[in-house]
Amino acid sequence: MAIDLRKLPPLKALKGFEAAARLHSIRGAADELNLTHPAISHQIHTLEDDLGVKLFARQGRNVVLTAAGEAFYPGVRAALELLISTAETVKEQSANPALRLQAYITLSIRWLASRLSDFRNQYPEIEIHLQANNSAWEFDEANADIGLIYSRTQMPAHLHWIELFPSKVYPVCSPGLLNNADTPLAVEQLENYPLLTVSTEKGYWGWEAWFKTLGAANQMRQSPLVVDTLAVALEMAVAGQGIALVNGPVAEDDLTAGRLIRPVTEFTAGNGEWGIAVPKALLNDTRVLTFIDWLRVQAGGATDK
Repeated sequence: MAIDLRKLPPLKALKGFEAAARLHSIRGAADELNLTHPAISHQIHTLEDDLGVKLFARQGRNVVLTAAGEAFYPGVRAALELLISTAETVKEQSANPALRLQAYITLSIRWLASRLSDFRNQYPEIEIHLQANNSAWEFDEANADIGLIYSRTQMPAHLHWIELFPSKVYPVCSPGLLNNADTPLAVEQLENYPLLTVSTEKGYWGWEAWFKTLGAANQMRQSPLVVDTLAVALEMAVAGQGIALVNGPVAEDDLTAGRLIRPVTEFTAGNGEWGIAVPKALLNDTRVLTFIDWLRVQAGGATDK
């Protein structure tokens, strides 16, 4: 619905009216607004002409509001306060925009999400916008200030890299899936159980490469069930529907709680690193440094490169 701007009173005159009404003085309003006495008087007369009512009456050397002025003042005051508040909010948001954080969706769900409330409690003045993605592994610097990513290549010269988690690849499953089998199992015994495959991790890590690195022939006796995110695979693993292969800290909380176990003791190193990517130009931003330091604490330490 359009606003009929023709019905607005002279906006410039509202400041003079509000100050004179609050101070009961034309001269006082002029001093506060750094204007001349005649300028404030002109603003008030302009406003009175537009409204068709008298807003002030003389009382000695001061002015007092008429009945019409008393009725008009609260609305003017509230409108000016709202404008000031809105303008200040816009200025603050412009001066301190939200930090944009990029993270793989499984890391966001299974590790980061449960910890972000701690950051908010410690630093309520810093706003974080988390962008979770299930396919983009590279740092999207056009849309993020900080990337919590997995990288297999050296960072470009303009980016700073902080290694955050070891790249450690190992299987996890529900205790109930093993049907009270003695653990740890031999690596070859894993093939007797459903192995969950994540399509978006192809080329980064997977069952075939994992078995090969450990010197075990992977016969894949059961048809693999393929899902598109490790988050889904982990949910299925917790539900006892298969064994998921994880890399990094995404199963830590479930392992600690006993929802998942490691059926074998063997693990392999991944072909990359989990870490923080950030443009070097942002390393003088205290909000960026605060969030990076917090991430390091959550991860138990990290190494700059």
